[in-house]
Amino acid sequence: MIAQTTSNSPVANTSYKVVLPFYVYAAVAFLVATILLLSSTKAFHIHYFHPQLLAITHIMALGWGTMIILGASHQLIPVLIESGLYSNKLAYASFVLTGIGVPLLAYAFYTFDMGDPAKWGGRFVVIGILTYLINVAKSMARSKTENVHATFVFTATVWLFITVLLGLVQVYNFTAPLLQEDSLHYLALHAHSGILGWFLLLIIGVGSRLIPMFLISKYTNDRLLWLVYYLINISLLSFVMIFYFPSEKNLIFLPIAGVILSISLFVYYCYKAYQQRIRRQVDEQMKLSLLSIVMLLLPMLLLVAVVSFIINSDTENIVLINVYGFLIFFGWLTAIILGMTFKTLPFIVWNKVYHVQATQGQTPNPKDLFDDKIFKIMSIAFIAGLLLFVAGILAAIALMLQAGAILLLVTAILYNFNVLKVVFHKIPKL
Repeated sequence: MIAQTTSNSPVANTSYKVVLPFYVYAAVAFLVATILLLSSTKAFHIHYFHPQLLAITHIMALGWGTMIILGASHQLIPVLIESGLYSNKLAYASFVLTGIGVPLLAYAFYTFDMGDPAKWGGRFVVIGILTYLINVAKSMARSKTENVHATFVFTATVWLFITVLLGLVQVYNFTAPLLQEDSLHYLALHAHSGILGWFLLLIIGVGSRLIPMFLISKYTNDRLLWLVYYLINISLLSFVMIFYFPSEKNLIFLPIAGVILSISLFVYYCYKAYQQRIRRQVDEQMKLSLLSIVMLLLPMLLLVAVVSFIINSDTENIVLINVYGFLIFFGWLTAIILGMTFKTLPFIVWNKVYHVQATQGQTPNPKDLFDDKIFKIMSIAFIAGLLLFVAGILAAIALMLQAGAILLLVTAILYNFNVLKVVFHKIPKL
């Protein structure tokens, strides 16, 4: 496991000093996003292109989801490719550049200033992701191991770079006619390149390795994973092609069906891993992570309703679109991060603090580095807040939206508490 690394292992090449800042940054970004969510509930009744919603979405997508994935992947990529990370310096650079760009972008969207704040924010993010892509590519190039998990990660990173590059072009398009249509026209293309190409591919690629490992399961099925890999990429490329041929609207259901099938196959993969686990007891972190896998089917089915509405009435259902986006970023993506953070971060910190003591005597388990009761309360607050907020959007009840937002803010506060408790853990004094 991650914690059980030595100085001769490939994981040891990645300094914990590289990884931990990403976790802390992501935790703070999640807290900021929930604070903005609480102050922006009215925007969910207006339009998904509302400045406040754009700011929240980009904080969740870049500051929360992407930053924590970048951090964790610097530790996990060496495990996947059985070789060291190419450069810790490039990892630092990707953190600094992306970390500067995210708040600039968030401020620009919140104030809807598409001038220098948005452009400089976009530039920093693009260069930061390019730095990460180079690091991943160089790491994999010198590895002698080729596997499906590493292919998922690399392809997802390419899609991430395409996503942020398109986002920067959309920012410039507000002040200069770089694209044929306005920036709103390309929002679906930009969003789904990130959701499907980056988040979905990356989470399946890494999750298909980590979930059996943390369940202590003997299940593996590379053929199934390759099928999922091709299904997602073919579906996404098909969506891009159909996007440029709007006269064939009904064809859009083909890539959606491909994605739903690929997610269903991954759910089956996780079920088989769960079924063949050696350790019968499953901890709360894995339960939340497994729940997130099933949760992804809900927004995908909702997407079918959104598209059907657009095709049949030639108008958008703003309520359904807002629920769809909210379930992606505050539902599926957040659920898997909340669970996996406390399966990966404690191992990283445990290895930092106890790597010497581990050979000399008894040490605490990695799971003892965080407060399990706080985690359980956080999970309850998260699920209750998510359900309340979705119900509030659908029913257009302000009180439900505020109650849901408060519970999600509580989730973020408790998450930050446990993350900081792990990060600043020291050997107890006798």
